[in-house]
Amino acid sequence: MRYLHTMIRVGNLDTALDFFCAKLGLVEMSRIENEAGRFTLLFLAAPDDAEMARERKAPMVELTYNWDESEYGGGRNFGHLAYRVKDIYAACQRLADGGVTINRPPRDGRMAFVRSPDGISIELLQEGAALPPQEPWASMPNTGAW
Repeated sequence: MRYLHTMIRVGNLDTALDFFCAKLGLVEMSRIENEAGRFTLLFLAAPDDAEMARERKAPMVELTYNWDESEYGGGRNFGHLAYRVKDIYAACQRLADGGVTINRPPRDGRMAFVRSPDGISIELLQEGAALPPQEPWASMPNTGAW
């Protein structure tokens, strides 16, 4: 398993970039503008992690700017922790066997979400290409919030 990123939602992209880059000193590694979904994703790395972030896409902070939302209540500005796993199905099975609810099953063979006992959302991403769809995951519905 490899740590990837922590996602936080920001209400004002310019203000967030001023804080994280100009003041804190993080470096913008990549940016995704999604007009259909009306959001922007920015991935930032600490200067000493920039080379590793370019090579491995980690470790980084993901700033998510939802174009139509500027305020978040109840801790919604914190998104999730993300980890890359070698086999998403095996990782989810291990968690399920341990009594963890798979909130967003890996139906696509690529991504799943679980929550910690304190409600922290954790994203699991398949290393490399998505695995072929596999039961019971392919037909498993979402459970709760993720």
